[in-house]
Amino acid sequence: MSISRRDFLAAAALGSTSMAMGLSAGSQESRHIARPAPAGKRPALIAKNTGLHSLDAAYDLLRRGGDTLDAVVLVCKAREDDANDQTVGLGGLPNEDGVVELDASCMHGPTRRAGAVGAVKNIKNVSVLARAVMDHTGHVMLVGEGAERFAEKMRFPKENLLTERSRKMWLLWKETMSHQDWWGPGLSDPNWKPPAPPTSEEWRRKREQMEQVAAELGIEPEWREYAIERVLHRQHGTIHCSAVNEKGEMSGMTSTSGLEWKIAGRVGDSPIIGAGCYTDQDVGSAGAVGNGEENIRVAGAHTIVENMHRGMSPLDAGMDALQRVTRLYNNDKTRLRYIQMVYYILRNDGAYAGVSLWSQSYTGKRAQFAVHDGKARLEDTVALFEGAYIEWPPVPKLPEGK
Repeated sequence: MSISRRDFLAAAALGSTSMAMGLSAGSQESRHIARPAPAGKRPALIAKNTGLHSLDAAYDLLRRGGDTLDAVVLVCKAREDDANDQTVGLGGLPNEDGVVELDASCMHGPTRRAGAVGAVKNIKNVSVLARAVMDHTGHVMLVGEGAERFAEKMRFPKENLLTERSRKMWLLWKETMSHQDWWGPGLSDPNWKPPAPPTSEEWRRKREQMEQVAAELGIEPEWREYAIERVLHRQHGTIHCSAVNEKGEMSGMTSTSGLEWKIAGRVGDSPIIGAGCYTDQDVGSAGAVGNGEENIRVAGAHTIVENMHRGMSPLDAGMDALQRVTRLYNNDKTRLRYIQMVYYILRNDGAYAGVSLWSQSYTGKRAQFAVHDGKARLEDTVALFEGAYIEWPPVPKLPEGK
């Protein structure tokens, strides 16, 4: 059953927060009225919006008595197999060295087991590999070369995950934007200062340079604008799916290629049990997409499930986790405007919620999630802050006609 914004939110005006370069700000903070969520429907699945097209098949699997872990693997594997989804699996955007590294984790409610892999190269379906760690070892997580050797022994095919399109986008970044890397102190450093925004003229020249380099690299005209946007604006990828069947059995899974142009060996929240994915058969399941470093520090998925264990509704549980993220920065929106976090939450009776730190992307598009409890659909997230977060680097508002 959907948890409506009207039922749970009361907008409270905050002081207007100035956002640089004409981007919309989160000038209001959502304040929700805590109350129990009514029971939902079973079976049910919740996922990132990109998983929408796989939910019908996954729901049918659950309806026919299939295992919940099979259902979430189906959803995540479909994204890993899609070379046009540059946030997971084949075609994922690479690290700063031009190498695709993948992370994944899963939890199986009925047997209360977990499996995860991190910084894996040359293996496309890390969702299936994470499950293999769970099924065929006494461990929970394998990483790097060890995970790849395990995959080889389990007869996983090795393949080059860097597609030609992703390779050219990496080259575009290397030649035009590689000074915007992940080296140096981050947002959490006490001495961090907001970056000086480029002028409109500087931004115009940068776009012209990138268009020229993209053409020289042979990026197709119809793909060129998208490639430039992806290099200019680091986007949040990943796929998460949680499922519950008619018996109340649950599973959850998260898979990702991580931050584009990351330092080699970086592992985010997706393979961390309790951060990017957590399932408790008796309570619920949760997963995350967004800034992994912040989510690791609040153990987001576990926090949400534990909140539900203590009686919070899925919505209240998710909003509390978001508020913990804001407390990492003492509620300083100067820093928080560079962060986006989305949580996907499913209780074991089928009640669900999708929550986000900000309501919109830098383009102004609403944050959404996918759900299926008899009908596959997209719903808007409930946001802690109204407005758009800022991608990196900040973009000035160009003069009319530019």
